[in-house]
Amino acid sequence: MFGTPQAPAPIPPVIEGSEASFMQDVIDASMAIPVLVDFTSVRAATTKTFSPALEAAVAATKGRVRLVRINIDTARQLAAQLRIQSLPSVFAFWQGKPVDGFQGILSAPELKKFVDHIADMAGPVDNGLADAIEAAEAMLTEGAHADAVETFAAILEEEPENAVAYSGLIRAYLAAGDIDHAQSLADAAPAAITKSQPVEAARALIELARQAANAGPEADLRSALARDPQNPQLMFDLSTALHAAGKIDEAVSLLLDLFRLNRDWNDGAAKTQLFVIFGALKPQDPVVLHGRRRLSSMIFA
Repeated sequence: MFGTPQAPAPIPPVIEGSEASFMQDVIDASMAIPVLVDFTSVRAATTKTFSPALEAAVAATKGRVRLVRINIDTARQLAAQLRIQSLPSVFAFWQGKPVDGFQGILSAPELKKFVDHIADMAGPVDNGLADAIEAAEAMLTEGAHADAVETFAAILEEEPENAVAYSGLIRAYLAAGDIDHAQSLADAAPAAITKSQPVEAARALIELARQAANAGPEADLRSALARDPQNPQLMFDLSTALHAAGKIDEAVSLLLDLFRLNRDWNDGAAKTQLFVIFGALKPQDPVVLHGRRRLSSMIFA
């Protein structure tokens, strides 16, 4: 059985979440394990009876599902975004996006069936592998690229079609500057996961990394655009340089300005590039949510 070097501390049965921690507790966590979000309110009588039943059903999965509880009284923006109209409201997230949910009371058998269905989305989960993925992601975040490569590779020896681990291995090589190796891995992804969100996101990162390698100097491009503020090529090139410098929000904003100015320029290059950037980020990243809203408002105006 695969060991779990530097594994993080065990996750509590129920995480008390919030709007501020939603990305970390729900979206990021769901890349490795299905997450159920139980939206509650101290003003709702059903919360006192239903939430413990949901907690028990999740506990019965023995770690295959994570439960996050969020009080809508202090998370009004999130509740509005998800269009929560009654309690209880439960949403399931897997690989960064909502995949199922329900509003209202379920009977015990119905609740068990729902939770088991969500658990099965990730397949037969080995808790050791899930912990190892978290440890590898931490290594990647800390810049320990070689350790991350080794850990992700070991996970894939146990579970070759683990989309999150495969994406992680690609991202680890990419972070180490080995774009060609990352590309070869993306091209050779197993058929079962080649179209999965994590692997597609890794491909988008490869494309952006190649663009970054050819990006012009940001200062020079800013000066040139200041002299010719409606030049579409300069706008596109500067957005590429901005993204390469980690200024993703500014890059997206400039591409949106380009789309507004001339949506058909270069066969719709601004829209295409926006989708590449969105694809490389988590679906609920604020940059993605805000950018998609602005783009939609222009498309359907």
